[in-house]
Amino acid sequence: MTKTMPKAELHCHIEGATPPALAATQAKRYGVDTSSFIKDGEYSWQDFTSFVQSYDATANLFRTEEDYALLAETYLTEIAEAGAIYSELIASPDQGDAVGIGADAYMRGLAEGAERAKVKTGIETRLIVVGIRHFGPERVVKAAEYAARRPHPLITGFNLAGEERMHRVADFTRAFDIARDAGLGITIHAGELSGAFSVRDALDRVRPSRISHGVRAIEDADLVKRLADEGVVLEVCPGSNISLSVFPDFESHPLRALHEAGVRVTLNSDDPPFFHTSLAREYEVASTVMGFSDEDIRGMTRTAIEAAFVDEPTRQRLLSRL
Repeated sequence: MTKTMPKAELHCHIEGATPPALAATQAKRYGVDTSSFIKDGEYSWQDFTSFVQSYDATANLFRTEEDYALLAETYLTEIAEAGAIYSELIASPDQGDAVGIGADAYMRGLAEGAERAKVKTGIETRLIVVGIRHFGPERVVKAAEYAARRPHPLITGFNLAGEERMHRVADFTRAFDIARDAGLGITIHAGELSGAFSVRDALDRVRPSRISHGVRAIEDADLVKRLADEGVVLEVCPGSNISLSVFPDFESHPLRALHEAGVRVTLNSDDPPFFHTSLAREYEVASTVMGFSDEDIRGMTRTAIEAAFVDEPTRQRLLSRL
């Protein structure tokens, strides 16, 4: 049973973790009609493009520092109650600008929510600044420069997300150099909607310690071996992959094949309510549908802590909780 297991998550987009009930409350507060993206109490979308539209509409329901504190506290408390001891939240400074409060207030709100959740439950949280690929290389450089200034001590990493089929990884190397020089942990979305080549590109151009998704690497046996040999950690989000039709079902998902090939893998929820999942469900599916042993799953949690973008004393403290 995975219910009582300690859990850790490296890959969750904070706006994408908004419970539909909280979105409805926020919509009421701001007089927003949600009928185009929430139906029967669940998020409604058809493909990746409409998912992004639904995601953006939800994100825009949070407009103040306190709104973001509430969002982070709500999500982190929920996963802590399901056994999570550590979470990394992917957060976009561009979103703070989009809703008009600015990146600093946006990050302060999320950090405040993380602190409240920690006081209540003991969960440890870090913030990963993300550049949005389809906004173009210059905007991503600005996001990296923002992260490099370390405007809040909980900011410890940098990621690239968004429409994977736009631009080349090479277009973003400057942003990653800025983040790396500032001592931030490096991860990048690759190998989800784009094939194995995007994972290879990420490894060659960005030299990340982790890859967000990376599951399409399974299409290239040499690449799988390289991931295993180099010890690069994959932030795998099976429920998300099935919802977005990257793979048809959990039985054909490559998590087990990657694990058996010696690739370091972790379990994550990505945008949980949008994909009808949760961190607890990802652990449960790994156990009941994918047939991983409790020992295997505990190993994935250990891998997540070992790969977390935290200082060593925090890492050791988290490992001791396993």
